[in-house]
Amino acid sequence: MDERFHPFQKKVEDWHWWYRTRRDILDGLLARLPLDRSHARLLDVGCGTGGGSLVLSRYGQAFGLDMAHASFAAAPERPYAHRVVGSAEVIPFADDTFDVVAALDVLEHLDDDVGGAREIRRVLRPGGVAVIFVPAFQILWGYNDDFSHHRRRYTGPTLRRTLEAAGLEVDRLGYFNMLLFLPLLAARLAERIAPERLHRMEYTESPSPMNEVLARLFQLELPLLRRRPLPIGSSAFCLAWKR
Repeated sequence: MDERFHPFQKKVEDWHWWYRTRRDILDGLLARLPLDRSHARLLDVGCGTGGGSLVLSRYGQAFGLDMAHASFAAAPERPYAHRVVGSAEVIPFADDTFDVVAALDVLEHLDDDVGGAREIRRVLRPGGVAVIFVPAFQILWGYNDDFSHHRRRYTGPTLRRTLEAAGLEVDRLGYFNMLLFLPLLAARLAERIAPERLHRMEYTESPSPMNEVLARLFQLELPLLRRRPLPIGSSAFCLAWKR
């Protein structure tokens, strides 16, 4: 991860259209699970500055794991019960510890994504569930992927193969951010034509009217996602069980 990313993330993740709606999607997925909120333990792998904790902490005791100590220092107010500095590829918890492990845009950073998924499975309790978000479709590769040090983008089938190779049982798999897929594709293609002019357009650091427009468009998908996964989008998601 670029060392500039965490300060940027902390500055924008409470209001930015992408982070706000991604939390709504996470909330909808967790609401489907039979969790005992008084006892559930949830791990946020690669948690960054902790926006995911705003949702995870509603469903039980949330733990944050990230390689960058600076990410915790930037956001000490996040509602984690515990914060641990460590790697997603060698998770520093015992086997069968968590009811839920969330990896929200993490696997794409790992050299060995199957190994990372295998670690997620290891620390899940039997019957526990992994909630996985990843960026989708290599054609959407852009400055954001370079800035974030991504190794790859996924399709539904490649994400399924990764998780099944790690021993997880895929349950619900699909995409989100479908309505903005074509505008994003156009932006990424334009970025390749004029990189110096356009390569920072995703990185606005203060709210704007366009931010609210994009948030409302993205949020139109939420009722659809409650009924069924979407067939295309700029991100893929999966619920996968440890049987």
